Amino acid sequence: MEQLYQKINRLIEMVLVLIFALLVLDVLWQVFGRYVLGQSFSFTEEFARFALIWLSILGAAYLNGKREHLSMDFLLQKLSPEKLAKRMQVIEILMFVFALVVMVIGGGNLVFTTLHLGQVSPAMHVSLGYVYAIVPMSGLLIMFYSIYNMRFYSNNKHT
Repeated sequence: MEQLYQKINRLIEMVLVLIFALLVLDVLWQVFGRYVLGQSFSFTEEFARFALIWLSILGAAYLNGKREHLSMDFLLQKLSPEKLAKRMQVIEILMFVFALVVMVIGGGNLVFTTLHLGQVSPAMHVSLGYVYAIVPMSGLLIMFYSIYNMRFYSNNKHT
């Protein structure tokens, strides 16, 4: 499972770097077009918005998996290693359930409905279902990371 974890992390890192690079190029093109060419391109703002959505949601799943997300752990630091391991398992179970219900099921319904209704973005004419698809994909990643982390806490009984 460790090899799969490492491969998934590497793939997500590459995707996040690619999205960020495209976002930077898009914004630079938008600024160049507006101030040098004197013309604004309608797709650049929309692409930047979609790239930022993907970057933030996928990045949140990635940071959750690496346990580097923002958290307030003052009270957790006061627990004994055994209680901390149990508490962390409960947190991982709650994260798993949240990702399943809200992100995978709810996000999957959003993607299905949007694709079924045929909603497209005004400037790029991209189906919004593809933009929203990052939500259930990130939910699946969070579920995988929760299983991985639960395994870690049950084996080591410490953080």
